Amino acid sequence: MPVTVVLGALWGDEAKAKIVDALAENMDAIVRFQGGCNAGHTVVHGDTTYKFHIIPVGILYPDMICIIGNGVVINLERLLEEIQDVESKGIYLADRFFISSQAHITLPIQTYLDELGEKLSGNQAIGTTKSGIGPTYSDKAARLGLRMGDLLDKEYLKYRLSNLINNKKDLLGSWLENISLEDSVEMLYEIGIQLKSFISNTPYMINNMIKENKDILFEGAQGTLLDIDFGTYPFVTSSNSTIGGALIGTGINPRSIHKIIGVMKAYFTRVGNGPFPTELHDEIGEYIREKGHEYGTTTGRPRRCGWFDAVAARFSAMLNGFDEIALTLLDVYSGLDTIEICTGYTLGGLEMDEYPVDTRLLQKVQPSYISLPGWKEDISSVKNFDDLPENARDFIRTIEDLLGIPIKIISVGAKRSQTIFR
Repeated sequence: MPVTVVLGALWGDEAKAKIVDALAENMDAIVRFQGGCNAGHTVVHGDTTYKFHIIPVGILYPDMICIIGNGVVINLERLLEEIQDVESKGIYLADRFFISSQAHITLPIQTYLDELGEKLSGNQAIGTTKSGIGPTYSDKAARLGLRMGDLLDKEYLKYRLSNLINNKKDLLGSWLENISLEDSVEMLYEIGIQLKSFISNTPYMINNMIKENKDILFEGAQGTLLDIDFGTYPFVTSSNSTIGGALIGTGINPRSIHKIIGVMKAYFTRVGNGPFPTELHDEIGEYIREKGHEYGTTTGRPRRCGWFDAVAARFSAMLNGFDEIALTLLDVYSGLDTIEICTGYTLGGLEMDEYPVDTRLLQKVQPSYISLPGWKEDISSVKNFDDLPENARDFIRTIEDLLGIPIKIISVGAKRSQTIFR
């Protein structure tokens, strides 16, 4: 069973791309299965930093097959820009980059509605990237969406786009005055012709590779605590970012999965609104933000920072069945005298054994902490677990004990080489 799934365990931005890149060299293919260009995956190779929003990070390996599954929603303009960018760097996609014909398309209509919705929501806004992801998934569920395969049939494309526009007329109002159906169809069809060699029946492609015992890495976007069902609703993403999304977004069955790796930061971060029990509003939170460069890859917004939350992490592990943990950004803690870990919640003076799935309750909980001694040493060049400072090793072992899951990968910097495998 050659499939490994890498999932964000928290509120996204866990440095999943770094872990995927570190594992990719032993893989035959990489598959993205949910999200869209709201994902921001950053990889550092040598002195070059690559930022991906749609294309899997494995594209940096010249022989790697890279697949965008049916669960991903695709902004065509951003996809074309990304293709042009990687090809300008000498990275060619022919015969190794494939897009599901069933993947839905994010159109300017949906981007406009996303921006409008955030604006009208005021203080109650979710804090999305305004990339049109939510409206695209909404239209998918309403059977109004356009899929990649539709781009290759002009008449059918016209019918589908006309149906979408007519359904949205009341919402779009004067915005439609600058839209020509005929011109839009022609533009989309031309894009479809450009992308025709990439558009494929990917469920068969992926399952055939599994039958051939190929090693395949599934790359998740966002994080478990942002899952549309299990996250801090309504402050969530619009897709299933848990293990179920890997199945639904690609067309594989559960028996195909060999290993599930959960990626967690040594501290927690969050972008946008929503509850965050361990958030720090002091100089330590600012220290973590600046040292960890905690600003969104997609939006540039500063991330909210806080201590590691073992209650939330256990909930994430329960949902996904993690076989092991990849712990990232441990190096950010170097220089702190004390590190705290949340081990429980209280609500109304009562201890809670479970992570509240009701967002209103999660906003009211009080975290309970244990304190561990920090370390002063710079660990960014450490290659072996035993060479880490004793307090850093104790921190890692404490997390393992609290979660009951081994930490097999430790990241101590942004570069691929700054990775410890246990």
